[in-house]
Amino acid sequence: MERCAALALSAVLVPLAFIAAAALASGWFRLLENALSDLGHATRSNVAPLFNFGLAAGGFLLAAHGLTCAVRRSPHIGATLAAAGFLLTLVAVFDEVYGRLHFYVSVAFFLSLAVLLAEYAAWSRGARRALALLALAVGAASWALHLGLGVPRGAALPELVSVGAALPFYFDFALRKG
Repeated sequence: MERCAALALSAVLVPLAFIAAAALASGWFRLLENALSDLGHATRSNVAPLFNFGLAAGGFLLAAHGLTCAVRRSPHIGATLAAAGFLLTLVAVFDEVYGRLHFYVSVAFFLSLAVLLAEYAAWSRGARRALALLALAVGAASWALHLGLGVPRGAALPELVSVGAALPFYFDFALRKG
């Protein structure tokens, strides 16, 4: 189980550390003005290799966790984690240079986080279920504000809200005993 816990933690910490390092090293990234993927644009970003490597490594780790550990507790959640990991890797592989293809894999990745929250809610009971549904609503609201009203101008904040909304439930699922 320690291997599974380490895999679950590294699947989150690796990409987040690389995203933070890329954002800090870029010299131009603004949380309210940019999308996180702006950091990975192969021809416009001075930190694209750092950012894209972090996403690809994190995607691999997330898929590995889903296929080797999570699937034993819930086949549905394990499969969704594997898909989310694969999609995260595709966000790095098909960076913004690929235009619409990048947009599609990014949307698919964030939708996989919503599916993960819905599956967690179905898997859990009581307050955990209610909180997961609330987190799903918060993530959806952040995207509705961004896409519908342009608030904030950049997508980085709704992206981080979506990830942040899913993390407590991912960790609860991955690290909870029994």
